[in-house]
Amino acid sequence: MAKLEFVFWYWWILALILLVIELLAPGFFFLWMAVAGFITGCMVLLIPAISMNIQVIIFSVLSVVAIIAWKFYDKKHPIESDHPLLNKRGSQYIGRVFSLYKPIENGEGKIKVDDSIWKVHGEDCDIKTRVKVTAIRGTVFDVEKVE
Repeated sequence: MAKLEFVFWYWWILALILLVIELLAPGFFFLWMAVAGFITGCMVLLIPAISMNIQVIIFSVLSVVAIIAWKFYDKKHPIESDHPLLNKRGSQYIGRVFSLYKPIENGEGKIKVDDSIWKVHGEDCDIKTRVKVTAIRGTVFDVEKVE
């Protein structure tokens, strides 16, 4: 039976495959495994006598270390956006003032915001009242009267 021999470029092909997977699946997970595969390939290029078992252990350890290191780095240096509320539509309206679309009765009413209607909770008031959005709970705004 032929002995399976892992040469350095096998690791580089694995790294390339992992990079393609990273492009298709977001999250910076497969990127670090690709880096580990590339480094393992470089080590096998420099020291070709490394057994396949040791190569797999090196790849595994490097993958885990790289992923954990990225997680710690990402926690300490989060990516800051110039539009932090971009995908938080309701949160964009906190602090804004609107006219009621339906009067608040028994603590519930509605406001019209741009092209959509939102439920609101707050103190009872008639339809002519202007209200300020103070918080959001799911898809319901908490509002207070504006004098």
